[in-house]
Amino acid sequence: MRAIVVHPKFDGVWPLSADHFKRLWERDAVPLEFVRLAPNDRRALSEALSRPQDVVQLVCLGAPVTDQCLRRLSDLREAVFEPSLSDEQRRALEVAGASIYRQTSEGFWSQSVAECALGLTLAALRRIPQLHNRMTESHDPWDYSPRIDESGRVVRGQQFCDDLAFTSGTVAGKRVRVVGAGNIGSRFASFARMLGADVAAWDPFASDPCFHRAGARREWHLDRLVVDADIFVPMLPLTDTTRGLVTAEIIDLLPKGCLVVLATRANICDMEALRRRVLSDELALAADVFDVEPLPLGDPLLNRPNVIHTPHIAGRTEHANQMWAEALAARFRPLDI
Repeated sequence: MRAIVVHPKFDGVWPLSADHFKRLWERDAVPLEFVRLAPNDRRALSEALSRPQDVVQLVCLGAPVTDQCLRRLSDLREAVFEPSLSDEQRRALEVAGASIYRQTSEGFWSQSVAECALGLTLAALRRIPQLHNRMTESHDPWDYSPRIDESGRVVRGQQFCDDLAFTSGTVAGKRVRVVGAGNIGSRFASFARMLGADVAAWDPFASDPCFHRAGARREWHLDRLVVDADIFVPMLPLTDTTRGLVTAEIIDLLPKGCLVVLATRANICDMEALRRRVLSDELALAADVFDVEPLPLGDPLLNRPNVIHTPHIAGRTEHANQMWAEALAARFRPLDI
């Protein structure tokens, strides 16, 4: 038989994932026990199951696991444990003939993050959040009368919302420069290319097919990547080797008015340098991630005309959480009824 045991603390991080896993397994007509523990339920895994000795395939999501639990799972052949077991527990199950599966990549949420980054980009180019807020306060956004800047240019007119001090308008025709050609960066690059941008990417660890999928020209030198950027999008995971990889020197090479989009990890950039240029009105920022989270209510990045922001929500969508379950369910072998 199969079994899924889920604790509310897992649901709080991965809402809907356990239920989607249940739907996937219900398609096979194999006997399935699904147990959702109550928040104050402290039963260990094997105590929550009616017949732990008969479980062949198991998904344990947040339930406590003891050594005694594992001994009672005498027929277990395949399993997922989130959070993961200790090394000793995992080895004991593997010696007994069980296969323990974990996610091999973060591809399950790459589409969600890439789409959110694209949304941030479009919203920043058109100043959508700023105009949305102003429309609730006055009719000024509806004023289409021409306005002239100090150089004599018309900077406001009929249905015209571009802020000429920063990259604005359409993605089409923009020079989009992406750091990273992995699961997320390659998707974002392909979106920008589809919309008509000139796209280049830098990633010394990615293979040529990653750039082919992205539709991006491969740039081999990070300092060359940024010097003509209209839109700069650093999209790398945060590791010991990527922390601070986009240095202050790189950030200072970005052209004035460039839009910086942050949707993966803020600290791959020198955030002090990025803040300095954004607060000096030299760069625009569209960010879902920050160096300090939650962002303090008095942070000067908030509510600026050259900044839009969301509270680190890019990755965790229903689709991403379902993909998490589907990627793991695919690892299990078919069972005969």
